[in-house]
Amino acid sequence: MLRRVLVANRGEIAVRIIRACRSLGVETVLAASAIDRDSLAARMADRTVTLGPSPSNESYLRVGLLIEAARGTECDALHPGYGFLSENAQLSEACAEYGITFIGPPPAAVRSVGDKRQARALARAANVPIVPGIDRVNHVDDVIAFGKEHGYPVLVKAAAGGGGRGMFVARSEQDVRDNLGRASAEALAAFGDGAMYAETYIERARHIEVQVFADHHGNATHFGDRDCSVQRRHQKLVEEAPGPGLGDDLRNELHASAVRFARHIGYANAGTVEYVYDADRQRFHFIEMNARIQVEHPVSEAVTDTDLVALQLRVASGEPLPARAPTVSGHAIELRVNAEDAKAGFLPRPGRITRWLPPEGEGIRVDTHCFEGYLVPPFYDSLLAKLIVHAPTRPEALARALDAARAFEVAGVATTLDVHQAILAHPDFQRGGITTQWLERELLPGFQG
Repeated sequence: MLRRVLVANRGEIAVRIIRACRSLGVETVLAASAIDRDSLAARMADRTVTLGPSPSNESYLRVGLLIEAARGTECDALHPGYGFLSENAQLSEACAEYGITFIGPPPAAVRSVGDKRQARALARAANVPIVPGIDRVNHVDDVIAFGKEHGYPVLVKAAAGGGGRGMFVARSEQDVRDNLGRASAEALAAFGDGAMYAETYIERARHIEVQVFADHHGNATHFGDRDCSVQRRHQKLVEEAPGPGLGDDLRNELHASAVRFARHIGYANAGTVEYVYDADRQRFHFIEMNARIQVEHPVSEAVTDTDLVALQLRVASGEPLPARAPTVSGHAIELRVNAEDAKAGFLPRPGRITRWLPPEGEGIRVDTHCFEGYLVPPFYDSLLAKLIVHAPTRPEALARALDAARAFEVAGVATTLDVHQAILAHPDFQRGGITTQWLERELLPGFQG
């Protein structure tokens, strides 16, 4: 087992990693920015080192500083969490160079799926269905020609990133001409790479993903699927497992294709294979693979009774995956509670939390780094907590989630708990199978007035 891990992240995922390390008797060193020196993660870690000033480009996004922190504190491993440098091949390569175990996939796998165009080619080679498209956009005319041949709308995306940055839907040739340059520039600023690709845009799409795991002994498996279709501007708000309304045959095919893809690229550790599901044609298509643990991993933990972060540590230390494949039991829902004002266009609202009383009870879990008196800084993601519920059936999970969201007391900062309650109570969501456009088209116009 690993001896000492550098936690190269902040917020709730840093707390989550520290707890997993504690459960295995592994020491932790938190690499924190100046403003995070007194965070909950810093209080929990065995030791904290300061990376640099509060802005992430001067702290959490500096490969050299993280390696220096790991070496200086004699850490034998580094966990990148999610976001920041979690999918940066330079970090995993630097770890390898200095003999530090990177708790994630090997550098070659990080690079192979980090470029979305290359990932499409790998999926094709692994016999995983992909959306029709072009893997490289060299000129605006490439997208226009594809639109003429396959029809509009066309989805144009950044090759090197995600989260909605560098992405737009073109519904006409003029849309392509108006937006391609801007999207490429946005991708360059966000990911250091302005390369783009394009594919057919599926109007009634659901976002389905499969949690996969692979070890260093040739074993690979999955931990079920998740539906992440409640999105605003490609940012997820609610996730659930398993995805509602998928037939057994389709679900089994989905899981098998994800494991097949992981094996094909020589993957190791935790990863998520993401798909767009065409609700009209009832077909799924590969989108991308996220080479890291994801924000929504707790719903997969809940339905498989598995600590996935602890499993990351075990796999990174050389242990094989359990011989028995996990089974899915019950239904889980996660709400991302952000410091945002949903009625004001989801504007971030950092500030000091004056009341913090998370819900408790059977089947309720809250992953957070917040506490009463905590100052939510303006420098980072607005995520305050993840409210996760688990119950034997989806209707029971929905009722439990709604009760928990209503009982969650926060003051001093605005939160998204009000819009979560509206989502959970809506008949469309309760029926299941909503598409990625549902939130913005159906619920938010009435909610925001």
